[in-house]
Amino acid sequence: MSMSKAAPVRAFTGARIFDGNSWNDGKALLVADGRVLAMPAPAELPGDVEIIDVSGQMIVPGFIDLQVNGGGGVLLNEDPSAEGIARICAAHAKFGTTGLLPTLITDTPKVTAAAIDAGRLASQTKVAGFLGLHLEGPHLSLARKGAHDPALIRPMLDEDLQRILSCQGVFDVMMTTIAPESVTPAQVRTLSAAGILVSIGHTDSSYETALTYAAAGARAVTHLFNAMSPLGHREPGLVGAALSLGGLHAGLIADGIHVHPAAMGVALRAKQGPGRIFLVTDAMSPIGTDLTGFTLNGRQILRRDGRLTLADGTLAGADIDMISSVRFVHQVLDIALDEALRMASTYPAEAAGLSNRKGAIKVGFDADFVVLTPDLQMASTWIGGVEVYRAD
Repeated sequence: MSMSKAAPVRAFTGARIFDGNSWNDGKALLVADGRVLAMPAPAELPGDVEIIDVSGQMIVPGFIDLQVNGGGGVLLNEDPSAEGIARICAAHAKFGTTGLLPTLITDTPKVTAAAIDAGRLASQTKVAGFLGLHLEGPHLSLARKGAHDPALIRPMLDEDLQRILSCQGVFDVMMTTIAPESVTPAQVRTLSAAGILVSIGHTDSSYETALTYAAAGARAVTHLFNAMSPLGHREPGLVGAALSLGGLHAGLIADGIHVHPAAMGVALRAKQGPGRIFLVTDAMSPIGTDLTGFTLNGRQILRRDGRLTLADGTLAGADIDMISSVRFVHQVLDIALDEALRMASTYPAEAAGLSNRKGAIKVGFDADFVVLTPDLQMASTWIGGVEVYRAD
């Protein structure tokens, strides 16, 4: 992990620059004070800038991951601390993620409170890449629990609601995944009015119920297709609502294991805007390590052949990083590279309400970007204009 000292003004030259909308050739990227200053022609650069030559490479917007359970050997549930959060962010920076939401899987009120305290400290100490928290549960459906501990799943009480509301304004993003089986529309209205990003997931919700919760203020759907009733021709369910409602954004795990590539392609072609399908890793602690397993809520999770599973074979998060997800979408699904990159940056920024300063390379935006080789391998990662990772 290398941390360069912030220079007054830096110019990145020689790369193709994808600004989130289009490709720019023959331009330099000028960065100062953590922000994008300009994108001039190299001949127009002032004489006193630090030149960083990235010839033959690509500069693309930094990836944003709204569902990250762990990385670097740390699982937020097992280490709800600011240090744990910093290790998770550092692990994912190696794979191009410049902003993420450490995600707490269903746990006790005590662990939830500890994770929120850790998030507050991570925010105060400005941990690079930390955007806020995602509480995935415990207010889910038992029937669609996935790897969540059924003993800890329960309806949302007022104290639970207040605990989430206490995060209002503390983080850039506060997100929670809820199921209509355990949370009322009135509770969703309260959360949404407070600026909390409410996502529907782990549910057998009908299409009509999903519409009711979207009208109450839910803006997203958690890992589309997974832990929800499938799309039926007479009961479209949450999948149908996610694809047909323009107001809903939807996360997607693009590892080829959680969702069949054909189903991904159908969803991407069917999705109504302005809400879009964006990539999430749903990554667990082994990312960036050679760990062969780990513990979640006292249960052993096995890692093999790209899968993370409970002993009974239930998928427990994903063993994929963001640049690998981009490569999968581009190479396997044959999605244009610019669109694959938007799915990892622009669209999650829009879902999280950050599109006024993240998810693109624009003047005034945060200088969060990734330098990639022509074959989509990592070269370096920059957060706020500071290099946080460089490939050996």
